[in-house]
Amino acid sequence: MKVVMSELEAQSDSGSEKPRRRPRYQGTHPRQFGEKYKEHQPERYADDVAKVVASGKTPAGTHRPIMIAEILAVLAPQPGEIAVDCTLGYGGHARELFAAVQPQGRLLAIDADPLELPKTEARLRGLGYPAESLVVRRMNYAGVAQFIATESPDGADVLLADLGLSSMQIDDPSRGFTFKSDGPLDMRMNPARGLSASQLLSKLDETELAGLLEKNADEPQAIEFADAILNAHARQPLTTTQGLAEVVRTAFARTRHISTETADGAVRRVFQALRIAVNDEFGALDMFLRNLPFCLKPGGRVAILTFHSGEDRRVKIAFKNGLRDGVFTAISEEVTRASMEEQRSNPRSVPTKV
Repeated sequence: MKVVMSELEAQSDSGSEKPRRRPRYQGTHPRQFGEKYKEHQPERYADDVAKVVASGKTPAGTHRPIMIAEILAVLAPQPGEIAVDCTLGYGGHARELFAAVQPQGRLLAIDADPLELPKTEARLRGLGYPAESLVVRRMNYAGVAQFIATESPDGADVLLADLGLSSMQIDDPSRGFTFKSDGPLDMRMNPARGLSASQLLSKLDETELAGLLEKNADEPQAIEFADAILNAHARQPLTTTQGLAEVVRTAFARTRHISTETADGAVRRVFQALRIAVNDEFGALDMFLRNLPFCLKPGGRVAILTFHSGEDRRVKIAFKNGLRDGVFTAISEEVTRASMEEQRSNPRSVPTKV
């Protein structure tokens, strides 16, 4: 039996507003992103949100920062220093950096996402530090060198770049990053700029798409998937995430070579490859790494979190070349991964390297 639940929203302080009902949902628990009203209001439902976190999940509309202790140990931010967060997101790492450089320190923070940035800036300003100690800009981190040159001409003492996506972007079906729920096939970090993933498919031929799948996601069946995707797109444009996912699953079932592989793994790689192409993530990362030495003061420290091999390779090569050329005085010999405890409590930390 299906049960339809409904709960009255609290009345306004004045008591003059009629109580509003939250959207109804089927079953005993909300399943869709928009229905998870308690997770979207953590200040009102702290105990419920805590249960979600304790279960190893990320509450809807939030992001759990990864390896905070390890990052702070590497960056060693001190009071009075200039800290830069190149990928602000939900602000979990930024909050810790901001606190560590007080008093007299400053946090410079950027993010390309116009939907999440204002919310995060409001949370950081709500911490009560001097207004001038926080500077937030909406921009791609590829241009962080110019931003730092304007706000701190001598450079930064510590700099953090947490690559990839935030949980808010992944979880919200309307952004088009996830295949777990249906949504528009978009994938743009800034929905107002560039081509959506659906539009990009209309401009690629089979060789180009196969190249993207191989380069951006190391997809072993790049040619087969490219052929299936573009043939389906030609018959009827793929405009939804589940539409694309179904095409990949069908092609996977027909051509898979590795018995232990799963269809979702193949779909995940296809989505990753398209997302990277839509947002020119590798181009932005390459520019960032080229300009990184100009962002730091002498003795400055940097930490970069990567989530897949394409990012990791670029960062390692840039650091090794910088050490060889005398640009960097020291780099980490080995990557650091999230502890087993963190991986159990936050599964999204599993692929992370810093």
